[in-house]
Formats: sequence, C-alpha cells, structure tokens
Amino acid sequence: MSDLRALLREDLRGQEPYGAPQLDVPVALNTNESSYPVPAEVVEAIVAAVGEVAPTLNRYPDREFTALRAALAGYLTATTGQPLATEQLWAANGSNEVLSHLVQAFGGPGRVALGFTPSYSMHPIIARSVGTTWVDGLRGTPSGAYDLDVTTAVEQVRAADPALVFLTSPNNPTGTALGLDVVEAVHDAAQGAVVIVDEAYAEFARPGTPSALTLLPGRERLVVTRTMSKAFAFAGVRLGYLAADPALTELLRLVRLPYHLSSVTQATARAALEHTGALLGMVEAIKAERDRLVTGTRDLGLDPVPSDANFVLVGGFADAARTWQALLDRGVLVRDVGIPHHLRITAGTPAETDAVLTALGDLVADHRQQETA
Repeated sequence: MSDLRALLREDLRGQEPYGAPQLDVPVALNTNESSYPVPAEVVEAIVAAVGEVAPTLNRYPDREFTALRAALAGYLTATTGQPLATEQLWAANGSNEVLSHLVQAFGGPGRVALGFTPSYSMHPIIARSVGTTWVDGLRGTPSGAYDLDVTTAVEQVRAADPALVFLTSPNNPTGTALGLDVVEAVHDAAQGAVVIVDEAYAEFARPGTPSALTLLPGRERLVVTRTMSKAFAFAGVRLGYLAADPALTELLRLVRLPYHLSSVTQATARAALEHTGALLGMVEAIKAERDRLVTGTRDLGLDPVPSDANFVLVGGFADAARTWQALLDRGVLVRDVGIPHHLRITAGTPAETDAVLTALGDLVADHRQQETA
C-alpha cells in the first residue's frame, strides 16, 4: 500500500488541522459560540423562509446572492452609521471561507502574509493552504503585553513587505481592540498589500470602540470581515461576510466556487437579518457575563485581560494544561490556546459563569502561578 503522506504536498507534511475539542460536557465555554439558543420568533421566520425556497431546490441558487448582500449592507449601515452599498459586500460559508477567498485572490506562492500573533490561528493556516509564506509579527508595547501600536506595526510591515496583512480587532484570543490609527498606519505603510481587519467580535466591543468600516472610503486595499456566528448566535449556519471597495469584491468572483452559497443558507441568513433586534438582544447579556468573568477571575488572584469580545483570556495559571484538565474533570470545558499560563473562557449564561468561577475558586490555590521575587 502506498504511503499517502508521501503524496501530500510537501508544505503540508507535518501540519496539524485546526480544531477545538467537541465534548459533551455540562458547561462548554471553549469555542466562543453563543450559549443562547436562536429565539423562537427567529426560528419561525427561518422555517418559513426555507419553506419558500424548498420547492426551488432543483435549481441552482442565486450565484450573486444579491438580496443577501443588500441585507448585509443595510445591517452594517444601520449599526455603524457608515453607508455601504450592496456592491461592497461579499459573503461565504463562514468567515474562514471569506478569508480563503481573499488569500486565494491576493496570496499564493512567492507572496507573504503578515499577522501579529498571538491572534486567530486560522489566519496562517489559510495563508499556507495556497502556498503563501506566513510571517509572525509580534505584539507587545510598554502599555500592554498584547497591544499593537503604530510604530511597532509599521516597522514590521516595512520589514516583511507583505501582499496581505491581517489585523484582528477585537483580537482572538486576547480580546483586545485596535485603534483606527494603527489600521490607517498599516494601510499606508503596506503600499503593495491588501489589509484585512478581522472584526468577527465587533458587536461585543465596549462603547466607544471604533470599527474599521469607517475607514473604507478611499481605501480600495482595505477589507473588513465579519461573521454571523458569534453575535447572531448563528454558528451552525456558517455565514461570514466582508465589506470592501466594489472593485475588490469583483475580483473575488475569480476564486469562489460556482454557486457557493446555497439557497437554504441565503434564505436563512436573510430571515435572521430581518430580526436583528431579537438576535442582538442577547449581546448585552453576554457582555455582562464577560465583565463578570474579568472581575471574578481578578478577585481570585488571576490575571484577566480586559476584553472587547465575548470571551476573556485569563492568565496566572502555573500550568495551563493542568488547569484545563482539572476544569474539564469538573464538567467545564475552556480553551487552551497555547499561551503559557493562560486559558481562554467564553462568556456564556449567568449559570455558566457561576460554574466556571466556582470551579476556578476550588482550584486556584493549587493552580495559581507563584510570583517570583
């Protein structure tokens, strides 16, 4: 029998696939999903919308998903105050496919993608999947271990000479947001690059946190990506999208697969966008639990990072992997993101917050990192 690994692309050999544990536990707080089910009124609207398209499933879906793009443009315009046209929107099966389209179009062999780590671990995986060279930029400023300032970012952009730059705000897994001055400076410094601002968690940002959508006018190389998975409690639908200059979205047609968004997906997403009030009504509740996690873990003597997302990165563990397992043994699943002494905890329901804080309270005396003199 042949060794299939020998037939695998050389640059993929030895790589590990992306994935978080999917375990049946009482408290699952490891993948930044919403703990709240889709509201009944939205379920009814989705069922009706799918019922309308079901008889037409013998035909291919609208290849240009025009009605969905118009609905997404309307949502962003209404919630950010930044006017956006249908032609500026693009969507795909989750934000990962949106990012894949961007990398397929603007990356590839002989080209470099730059991201500032720790950040979303799929960015380098997607970049490398089409032969793009990935460069790990660094975070950290005198004001914060996970911050990124103008000087630090621009110096690294000029050194890397990238074709793609990934900025993430709020950042995953740290929860920290970027100032627009950083985005503007990176865009100006990366003259030959498409600059992607991944705003998957934007709806959870604290008041006053700006969106890079306001920077789109006049910047045809700037892209802002979003998702319906998080704030919309729609992880199971797989609908991500981006906003950019119409000339850029036009180029993405060169790499998308034919009819890539099914009729059912389009109908489901459009129904949800007609009920944004009900869906986004859960966001404030989740933000409250996020803030409880920050306060509660700090009260336990741990070191949480203030967050603009629906999760909190908590530091101060002597051995993060050991604490992760101890929490799992108590029925609480969180995420070990590979940062020494840190675990990431998704904000869930009040009962889930109680459970994780209680479990940490039981463990912290034996698991807390000891201060060094």
